[in-house]
Amino acid sequence: MNRSKSPVLDGLGNTTCNAHKKISVLFSIIFMTVGILSNSLAIAILMKAYQRFRQKSKASFLLFASGLVITDLFGHLINGTIAVFVYASDKDWIRFNQSNILCSVFGICMVFFGLCPLFLGSVMAVERCIGVTKPIFHSTKMTSKHVKMILTTVCLFAVFIALLPILSFRAYQIQASRTWCFYKTEHIEDWEDRFYLLLFSCLGLLALAVSFLCNAVTGITLLRVKFKSQQRQGRSHHFEMIIQLLAIMCVSCICWSPFLVTMANIGINEDRSMETCETILVVLRMATWNQILDPWVYILLRKAVLKTLYKIARRCCGMHIMNLHMWELSSIKNSLKVAAISESPVSSKQINQQPLSSTGQ
Repeated sequence: MNRSKSPVLDGLGNTTCNAHKKISVLFSIIFMTVGILSNSLAIAILMKAYQRFRQKSKASFLLFASGLVITDLFGHLINGTIAVFVYASDKDWIRFNQSNILCSVFGICMVFFGLCPLFLGSVMAVERCIGVTKPIFHSTKMTSKHVKMILTTVCLFAVFIALLPILSFRAYQIQASRTWCFYKTEHIEDWEDRFYLLLFSCLGLLALAVSFLCNAVTGITLLRVKFKSQQRQGRSHHFEMIIQLLAIMCVSCICWSPFLVTMANIGINEDRSMETCETILVVLRMATWNQILDPWVYILLRKAVLKTLYKIARRCCGMHIMNLHMWELSSIKNSLKVAAISESPVSSKQINQQPLSSTGQ
């Protein structure tokens, strides 16, 4: 009788979602397996690329990307394992979660592995924006040591946000579907319950907005410098990275925006009556797709793959889309010199008069 009144089991009172056990277990296992394999392959590709560009400006981007993919990998491994266990146990939380330890761990992991990839995506966009707009500053200040410090800070901040309910003695709640734990979304009592939902949503949406703004500035700057200098060499690594960043941003926006908006709506309205359990499960599964699609950005949108796709497109369409010289390898030093000269008001007048080869000497 006392267990039925425990706040730990509040989410078990009104169960409105009824999912078939076999289908749900199979769904979770497939998601976890595909996510782990995809992220493992992406990590191998990024580590191999990092060994090639260890001393170049692309190394910082590869470190951030590796951090993002590793976070996605552990997110699939930890959250997926807990989800499979819950489904396999027939969602009998009363039997295996009497002290609320598993639900607290599940809730912390859901928040951390939800916010951390969004934060890392925005940090990567900021880093690439600085690398394109201020190449000299980036080459001198953005060392591997600084990148690792930034990665650590981002992860610690995400951990702090995930631990906030525990620190304020607010337990994570079992959701109505009995398959996952998160902030309290039913019977919201006071401003603190609303605060956690709105904090999570606002931080996620802010990260997406920062990514969009920085990627826009980066793309515009690259196009402006390209048309201004009429030079194509030394920019291939910039275009490759901005294509990957744009893909990451699009994937994150499509996958995470519905969930973030839904949680914000619940926090603002103080009740989830407008959001059904099935709707929340759908947007939650959309969010989990982000961790599956992120690694495929680095697997598919590499320079070698893009060159192959370009050749296929030319054969199929018979159109001259872009000059393949853009993808020719050249030194990062030459790229930085071109960018630095293009920023100088004195030297910008000479760019159209001097060949690119003279700047690299």
